[in-house]
Amino acid sequence: MIQPWKQKNDHIAYDCGFFQVHVQQSASPVTDKEHPFYVLHTWDWVNVIALTDDGKIPMVYQYRHGSKEFSLEIPGGAVDKKDGDALEAAQRELLEETGYEAREWHSLGKLKPNPAILNNTCHIYLALGAKKVSDLDLDEAEELEVRLHELPEVKQMMRKGGIQHALVIAAFELFDLFQESNPRLFKS
Repeated sequence: MIQPWKQKNDHIAYDCGFFQVHVQQSASPVTDKEHPFYVLHTWDWVNVIALTDDGKIPMVYQYRHGSKEFSLEIPGGAVDKKDGDALEAAQRELLEETGYEAREWHSLGKLKPNPAILNNTCHIYLALGAKKVSDLDLDEAEELEVRLHELPEVKQMMRKGGIQHALVIAAFELFDLFQESNPRLFKS
């Protein structure tokens, strides 16, 4: 039966404030041979699928430096130290990035974005009864555009490759599972 590796040591090779690169020396449970593993330690994240009463989903369109492309995504971000918990962070991110608040919140689940190299968790929320209440309140390094889409349109974009952000696609899969389990919430 497979066993966990034995961590021998861990040191921080780089710290930029938002994440730390840890080099963890771990020994194989089978051979006892040691190998270095590089793990990014960062804050937990949140992503929000918000639905207005008329079936619109506020999404954010922004340039992403990793892919050097524009990306259509759901609002989200880091769970900051000032946030009490992931739900509070989700409510804050929805408001900051879209200007929307919601009357009803549901947890859709938690995801490990890439457990091979990341230590964090992404919390996915559904915000029902979303309503525009303010202007955007973006960080100085954020530039984005809010776009409203209907669910069939979002699914079509995912099928055709117009939405490629893995966490966004996973969030909509969790949303589908939630809808199946809670049909009373989605009756017209």
